[in-house]
Amino acid sequence: MTELHTEIAIEAPADVVWSILTDVEHWSEWNPFLTQGSGVLAPGAKLRVTFQPPGGKPMTLRPIVLAVDPPRELRWRGRLLMPGIFTGEHAFLLESTSSTSTRFVQSERFTGILVPFLKKMLTGPTQQGFLAMNEALKTRAEARSPDR
Repeated sequence: MTELHTEIAIEAPADVVWSILTDVEHWSEWNPFLTQGSGVLAPGAKLRVTFQPPGGKPMTLRPIVLAVDPPRELRWRGRLLMPGIFTGEHAFLLESTSSTSTRFVQSERFTGILVPFLKKMLTGPTQQGFLAMNEALKTRAEARSPDR
């Protein structure tokens, strides 16, 4: 198992951050990591998510939404091929630190027989993709925040 964890402080209310994060149809306008998305954000629904790690090629997955708790949590699980090969459970957590600021946490837990062979990619380019997305979300949310 390999876990990635990133977080960033955003000077915008959680509902502003949430509205940007969950507007999957517009990820291509701002998100350097999750470059395209479509689908309904509801538990049990399947999404179509294209991600592109820095320096890598785009890859499209069809994760299943596990949790949607506005404006606090969005979680999904994606698999390659079949259970046990490679599974990633991706989570976005938003914590209001004040009425005008949010702690944004992006994490993923990877399991399966391929994880040891992909660890370098996961802890390198994928982690960098998380960080780039966090920064882009911060920039977009702070530009939209009514308190700025």
